[in-house]
Amino acid sequence: MAASAPSKRAPASAAAENPLLQSWETPFQMPPFSKIKARHFVPAFEKAMATHAREMKRIANAKAAPTFTNTIAAMERSGEALSRTYGAFGPLAGAHTNPDLQAAERELAPRFAAHFSAIKLDADLFKRVKALHKDRAKLKLSDEQRRVLERTYESFVRDGALLKAKDKKRLAEIDLRLASLGTAFSQNVLADESGWTMVLDTKADLKGLPPAAVAAARQAASDHGHEGKYVITLARSSVETFLKFSARRDLRERAFKAWAARGANGGETDNHALIAEMVSLRAQRASLLGFDSYAAYRLDNTMAKTPENVRALLDDVWARAKVRAKQERDALQALVHEEGGNFEIEPWDWRYYAERLRKALHNIDETKVKPYLQLEHMIEAAFDTATRLFGVTFKERKTFPKYHPDVRAWEVRFPDGRAPALFVGDYFARSSKRSGAWMSAMRSQSRVREDIRPIIYNVMNFSKPAAGEPALLSFDDARTLFHEFGHALHGLLSDVTYPSIAGTAVSRDFVELPSQLFEHWLMQPKVLEMFARHADSEKPMPKALLKKIKAAETFDQGFATVEYTACALVDLELHALDDVDADFDMAAFEAATLKRLGMPREIIMRHRLPHFQHLFSGGGYAAGYYSYMWSEVMDADAFEAFEEAGDIYDAETAKRLHDHIYAAGNRRDPEEAYVAFRGRAPKVDALLKGRGLADAA
Repeated sequence: MAASAPSKRAPASAAAENPLLQSWETPFQMPPFSKIKARHFVPAFEKAMATHAREMKRIANAKAAPTFTNTIAAMERSGEALSRTYGAFGPLAGAHTNPDLQAAERELAPRFAAHFSAIKLDADLFKRVKALHKDRAKLKLSDEQRRVLERTYESFVRDGALLKAKDKKRLAEIDLRLASLGTAFSQNVLADESGWTMVLDTKADLKGLPPAAVAAARQAASDHGHEGKYVITLARSSVETFLKFSARRDLRERAFKAWAARGANGGETDNHALIAEMVSLRAQRASLLGFDSYAAYRLDNTMAKTPENVRALLDDVWARAKVRAKQERDALQALVHEEGGNFEIEPWDWRYYAERLRKALHNIDETKVKPYLQLEHMIEAAFDTATRLFGVTFKERKTFPKYHPDVRAWEVRFPDGRAPALFVGDYFARSSKRSGAWMSAMRSQSRVREDIRPIIYNVMNFSKPAAGEPALLSFDDARTLFHEFGHALHGLLSDVTYPSIAGTAVSRDFVELPSQLFEHWLMQPKVLEMFARHADSEKPMPKALLKKIKAAETFDQGFATVEYTACALVDLELHALDDVDADFDMAAFEAATLKRLGMPREIIMRHRLPHFQHLFSGGGYAAGYYSYMWSEVMDADAFEAFEEAGDIYDAETAKRLHDHIYAAGNRRDPEEAYVAFRGRAPKVDALLKGRGLADAA
């Protein structure tokens, strides 16, 4: 049965009581989350996919000769109900799920894959797209229309439109299976994360933890039904804080090993077999499409183009990072011996001793810094930066449909007077939310039907404070907030006609530029002096402390670069395999690759393969995790444009940034877009300088 067809026609009464099938009289036409139940999604998606399939069939079977309007623009206008329903499903599935939603997700994942495969493999539809693409030079198209046509044709080809019938069938089967495996992978990781806690019973268990961390552990205990005790969870903000400050080496080891073992604990939630099958299917998919490997396939339409180009960048940085990390390890080991320790540094020791060394070398105590980084003020800082750069302003809404009580929303108003967009923030960790931080859209910007204003949301996993207490962030937390808000701005500022090229719908190794670039403003004295204010006194961060923080910016960057670059290299090597058999040992591959690379024993990958959701929860970053560093070359170089202008808010530079990067979506090739902003191609020098690796060789 086709995925786009419902198993049986829903009775009128069922449709009437399903809010997903009704019009939404809500602010910004947001999903009415309080009325939506898990049982509503399958029938709503069935109807939406059936409608979308009929729309596409009408386009494919049209008797009129293909034109941009009756084919490409018509495709861009289609699927409104499907997008609308997914706008409600995405936040719940990722940030506030439950067993019923997870069951719906498992059922729907392969049906989505089948639905979109059927569209991309429709010979009649592709015939029209191909004819337009062939004659594109003769058509009177705008630059944006030409870009949409080219991207549409390319997406059909990359999804198998040129294959023979037998190979098309196999490709559809692969996509169907990969969709199911990706959903299972993600749910397994969430199960391991939400199912593990470490209860701290005594004062001795809390040794070394600062008051804010103790308060967060007390709140986590309350949330998990351990009133009067303290709990560490596998949310990054919880476990990393514990690893950084806990003086209990035995408990650090226990927490670290649980964190590192997510997805690799055996039993029903173990991801080893899933990864082996996914890698094998991806290799088969690439081969069907004429590529030597999945990495070659994924990189073919990116800025990097080839695995060799990626490897050249990563290898250069990797060699420098290992040199710096060895120097850092030696310094940490010396500190251990100075304090009377008779052991070698292990991965669960690094953050603890690095924090102690940073305090000793730079006289910076993170427990003294965190009170200056209140969540409320960091949100204000991100908003203020966006206002100064792009003229947008933010007004909080107190009433709007929420999928969880912690969720907040702000109207985003534009200097040209266009209708406002909406930004939604979801900041605190909970067991119903997958780990990490991300940006997505409940509704993307476009003008193909009417002026559709975007609803963009950010999801974080910060430790929730006790009632009445301010939420305090580490610098890493604050940087994450700025990073994800940079993605949000990419969606909010989008100013294109066609939804397929709106906002973040750009190549994977370009999409991180707006987010990573925005991080630079966090560390600027002008920003910190205004918004880094003490939680008790509201006094600004002392200039002496600010100076120390700036001086320590490259501290421990060998470690940070190694743990990231190892992930990117292992990802690239894994997806460069041209075949994987059923006996593929993922754990052995990971270990052997790291050994060959010379991975320092005291550091592990930032994301080990069994919980590497970037690669296997849908696979958006499969063979593409390098893109953070590829984009970092650009973001470091791009921020220098403001420094060269002598003003971090320089109006002329900000306008070019807005017009060519943040608002432009995928209107043009990313290399052309960057050169239009910067006036030249990016240089790697700023990245090496920013990471303190320029003199490490």
